[in-house]
This record gives sequence, C-alpha cells and structure tokens, in this order.
Amino acid sequence: MNTDTYAIKANKLYKNFRSYKKESGLIGSINSFFNRTYVEKSAVENFNLEIERGKIIGLLGPNGAGKTTLMKMFTGIIVPSSGDLSILGHHPWSREKEFRQKIALVMGQKSQLWWDIPAMDSLELLQRYYEIDGQSFQKKVKKMSELLQVDHLLKVQIRKLSLGERMKMELMASLLHGPEILFLDEPTIGLDLIAQENIRKFIKEYHELNNCTIILTSHYMADVQALCEDLVLIFNGQKK
Repeated sequence: MNTDTYAIKANKLYKNFRSYKKESGLIGSINSFFNRTYVEKSAVENFNLEIERGKIIGLLGPNGAGKTTLMKMFTGIIVPSSGDLSILGHHPWSREKEFRQKIALVMGQKSQLWWDIPAMDSLELLQRYYEIDGQSFQKKVKKMSELLQVDHLLKVQIRKLSLGERMKMELMASLLHGPEILFLDEPTIGLDLIAQENIRKFIKEYHELNNCTIILTSHYMADVQALCEDLVLIFNGQKK
C-alpha cells in the first residue's frame, strides 16, 4: 500500500502539440504535400504541483489555459512531452489496471454512458468491467441514486433524460468502483442553477463520506466557492 501523503506530484511537466499550416485551395494543398510547415504549441509548460490526499483542489484559468490537457495527462489519456508525473504512485500513461481502478474522470461535455439503453444497464456493464461484487454494487447504486434523487430514472434510456439527470448518472457511473481520485472537468457546464446546486451538494456529501481526492475545473465561481479548499491558477499552460 502506498503511504505517500501526496495523491499527485508533477515536476517540470511539459506538453507540446505539433500541427501544420496549410494554405487554402488546391495549390496550397499541393505545396503542403511537398513542403509541410509545422507549428509547435506548448499547452503545459514547466508545471509543478503537489496535492495531498483527501483535498478538493480547483484548477482555474481561461479557455485554452491548459486545464483539460492537465486532466488528460493526470488520467493517462495523453502522455507528457517531458517531466515527471506521479498519480497515487503510478505513471498514469502506463494505464495499469490497478491505476485505472483508483481514478475516475467526469467530463461535462462527454458521456461514458450508452445513450440507447437504460442507465441501469450501463451501470451493470461497468460493474462487470470493474469486477464489483453484486451486493456491493446494489448497495452503492441504491445509496447514490437516493442521494442524487434519480432512483426512479434508472430504467429510463439515457437519451431521454435531461442534461442534469444525465450528469447525475455520469457521476454515479464514475464512482461505482470507489476511486481514490475523482477528476471533474466542467461537471456543471450547461446545467440550470438548480441542477448545478444538486451536483455540488452531492459532490460535497460524497467527499465527506469517502474522503477521496477531487480535482475540479470549472468556469462557475459558485462551484469553486462551494467545493474547493485551495486553488491552482493556470495561464498559458503555466502555474501562477
């Protein structure tokens, strides 16, 4: 068991993306085929961070600051260009089974649930993926669905739910396996004020009950004020 008090350690972390420029029209396409001009952009630059276990930390910054890139590196979706990164003692890009069972990622603009089947069917598929025993699974679903007030919607197709109801189901799906770190990337985006408040209340209650580490990005200051203990400001890929 890892006894390190830090859930996340990043040292001199960089992430660069490479793209190419092409002039418009047919001639531009032909010229770029023989003589391609590349442009390199630094999304994250010399980023250092240490986050203790059990904390709720907010990553704040304008659009394009590098917040989502950081989240994707933390969860192993993309690999850093250079630097050291440790999440619960793991290198996230290795994507070991043990590491995947310790984390969860919720992205407000992307869904991990299947739209054409009821929410409960999606949850049962995830139960098998994470190898959760039946009794524990039923207990978790009952508890979370009651906290989120969606127990009556578990047998409804995802595509027939409202945006707020779908986000609640996304949270349930992400927390089924009891992750040690929960990454929330704009979890309340597009929701009405009541739905936002319900999501914040659930996250806060879940954290109090389980003491998991939560990393949050949001453009809504109400999310930050209600949930975050500390803030990390990011501008142009750099920590401020």
